[in-house]
Amino acid sequence: MDGPVSSLEVCNLAYTGQLELLQARLREDRSLATRSDQDHRTALHWACSAGHTDIVHFLLGLGVPVDDKDDASWTPLHIAASAGHDEIVKALIGKDAQVNDVNQNGCTPLHYAASRNRQEIAVMLLEKGADPDATDHYESTPLHRAAAKGNLKMIQILLQYKASVNIQDSEGNTPLHLACAEERVDEAKLLVSHGASIYIENKEEKTPLKVSKVGLGTVLKRLVED
Repeated sequence: MDGPVSSLEVCNLAYTGQLELLQARLREDRSLATRSDQDHRTALHWACSAGHTDIVHFLLGLGVPVDDKDDASWTPLHIAASAGHDEIVKALIGKDAQVNDVNQNGCTPLHYAASRNRQEIAVMLLEKGADPDATDHYESTPLHRAAAKGNLKMIQILLQYKASVNIQDSEGNTPLHLACAEERVDEAKLLVSHGASIYIENKEEKTPLKVSKVGLGTVLKRLVED
């Protein structure tokens, strides 16, 4: 990336990890700590994006707002969860960051943790009260995302926190439909063992068995019948 990422010097210092320079600048003008740039991002957003834990701790210590949203309604927690910065997520949650805030796509931080297989982060979010059944603008839950990506351990975590297995997205697909469509055998078996129905039809009037290849369908039928 050429040139500054932000129109604000403090945001660039936060992004590039220059803690001492940032501290000096904020000693001169404390108000810069909460100023937002052309994308409505603050220094905290940028530090979370680049994974600079020391700068995040410093900014949080100054008492900067933890839930400010950028122009796409991403909070610092959305950014840190998506990028997989465990320690930063922990720090933000420690300052009572809102775990169920949604961005302009209707996604919570847990949606990104689920689709990107950030297991420790998902557990932290769920422990803090993240809704495992939150739906985005496509009516897709974190479990839909984990099933589609084949993130077996993530599916186990979500089920442990009582994620609903039979919620349908805007196409009528359940997480099991998505797992079957991608031939994710272990994931499909796990969902069925937790009550996922093989009989629900999506908008194309197809059950999970209909979207899977024959072999997987036989395996799942046997699971249900046993």
